[in-house]
Amino acid sequence: MTPTEPDSGPAALLLAAGEGRRLGLGPKALLPYRGRPLIEHAVSVLHAGGCARVVVVLGAGADEVVGAADLRGCTVVRNPDWSSGMGSSLRVGLAALPPAASAALVSLVDTPGVTSEAVARLLDAHRSGVDLAAAAYDGKRAHPVIIGARHWPEASAGAVGDAGARALLRDHADELLLVECGDIAVPDDIDTPEAWAAWR
Repeated sequence: MTPTEPDSGPAALLLAAGEGRRLGLGPKALLPYRGRPLIEHAVSVLHAGGCARVVVVLGAGADEVVGAADLRGCTVVRNPDWSSGMGSSLRVGLAALPPAASAALVSLVDTPGVTSEAVARLLDAHRSGVDLAAAAYDGKRAHPVIIGARHWPEASAGAVGDAGARALLRDHADELLLVECGDIAVPDDIDTPEAWAAWR
C-alpha cells in the first residue's frame, strides 16, 4: 500500500507489531476499539493530527491485521523479528521512511489516549525548528516522540530489545524538548486485561 502524499515534511511511524502476550487477546493491533480494530483508531489520530504520510510496522498476526483492518493511505511494512522487542520494529520503520522526510513522529498502537491534538503539538514543535521532542504528561516523558532525520542512524543503532529510542533520548537529553500534553491526552499503554477493560 503506497500513499500519494508528498514525501517531504515529517512522517508518522506507527509501531503495531506487538503480540499482546499478557493480554491474551491476539495482536494488539486488532483489539476491538469503538467498533473497529485499534490500529484504525491509531492511524486516524495520526492523520487527524496532521501526518500526511503514515508508515505502519506490523509483526504478530500481520496477515490477519492486513486482512481485517482498513490501512488505506498507509505504507505497511513487516518486521519478521518482531518478537525480539520494539527496537527491531523501530529499525524496520525508520528504514521504510521516505528519505526526504524531515522527521519521524513515532507512535504506539496501544496508546488510545493519545489524541490528534497531542500529535499536532509535536508537529508544531518540529515545524518551529525542533528535531528531537517528546510528549510529556505532568512533566514525564512518554509518547509520541519526534525524531529528526539526522538522528535516524543513531536511533536505529540504539534500538535493541524493547528499548526503542530510549538510548537516543537519553544521550541527547540536553536537546530534547518536552511538549506538555497532559491537558489534552493520556499516555497509558494497554499491557494487561485490567488496562484494556478500563479503556473499553
